[in-house]
Amino acid sequence: MRAYINFADQFVVWIGRAFAWGIFILTAAVMYEVIMRYFFNAPTLWSFDFTIQMYGAVFLMGGASAMSTKTHVKADMYYNKLSEKGQAILDLVLFICFYAPGVFALTYAGYFYAKKAWIVHETSWNSPAQIQIYFSKSLIPIAGLLLLIIGISEIFRCIICIKTGKWPERIDDVEETEKMILRKIQKGESVKGLVS
Repeated sequence: MRAYINFADQFVVWIGRAFAWGIFILTAAVMYEVIMRYFFNAPTLWSFDFTIQMYGAVFLMGGASAMSTKTHVKADMYYNKLSEKGQAILDLVLFICFYAPGVFALTYAGYFYAKKAWIVHETSWNSPAQIQIYFSKSLIPIAGLLLLIIGISEIFRCIICIKTGKWPERIDDVEETEKMILRKIQKGESVKGLVS
């Protein structure tokens, strides 16, 4: 299980980091459009569609990475009050009952959505540039597969935590600020710079 967890974490984090560079491309495209539109009165035909597709790619392909590193949004005000074993039990139930069916549905439906787009060579309907969008739609089932890979990893994490009472280490472990402050206070260290 631990070997799979390490593989899944490294794989999805690598993909997430690779696609994170898309933010710079996205920013450059928006800046180019703003400069061309407002300084030269020459708006582009492609910028609107391109930025939507680039943002979609970054969002879709970064989801599994965020899940792996626990940087996704999570309502944890009650969750953090549970023991680690309690958290693992709750997570396991939620993964099996909600996450897995949702991701299976995304992957399954996304495959047919992308397949149809490729068959008809679908292009954007809301811009004069008529940019191809079948490449972007192909990312939906791919993102679903990445979410399945990391979902299995998270289920394995839960099983390990239920057995041992401790969460397995994460690659690029992210820590909540409150936990950092509490740990420093418990050690008698200064929290200057962490709190204002």
